[in-house]
Amino acid sequence: MSELMPTREAALLLLKEYTKSDSLIKHALSVEAVMRHFAKLFDESDIEKWGIIGLLHDIDYELYPEEHCIKARDILKSKNYPESYIHAVECHGYGICTNVEPVETMEKVLYTIDELTGLITATVLMRPSKSILDLEVKSVKKKWKQKSFAAGVDRDLIEKGAKRLGIEMDKVIEETINGMKAAAEEIGLAGAQ
Repeated sequence: MSELMPTREAALLLLKEYTKSDSLIKHALSVEAVMRHFAKLFDESDIEKWGIIGLLHDIDYELYPEEHCIKARDILKSKNYPESYIHAVECHGYGICTNVEPVETMEKVLYTIDELTGLITATVLMRPSKSILDLEVKSVKKKWKQKSFAAGVDRDLIEKGAKRLGIEMDKVIEETINGMKAAAEEIGLAGAQ
């Protein structure tokens, strides 16, 4: 069977087939938006591919948390996704649940920003405005230092990812915020109306 050229519509349907949690869907949409943003920053030609990989990166998380990043291969392969998509999804769990190392720029970005979107979301939800549109890097850095805040976010992993990318941490945070701003309405972070 030949590999499919994925579309965003098909990827979103697949995500919703395996993911029912509103917060996990919003996380996937956040990561998608940030991946698209970084694809533009890196002047990549296939922005759609970056976005779809971001959208599907946690495809197995809700149903198979103990096999996260492992079951994703089976799911995506059964739907004829290209190997490059599957590999990128697998490697975002490098050193945690897989030994598949991020090598391509796209893979390194996903590895770096996945956890960071969670920290940024938590930071926004603590703000009076509940909006990412007025969020600044310094607010995220302040929360970053509070280890008890969003304690599940692996800050070391984010730093390792930034080093792999060769980008300063402040810049990674800034561009991740910018990427999430593009999807503010869709991810529920446009603020209190």
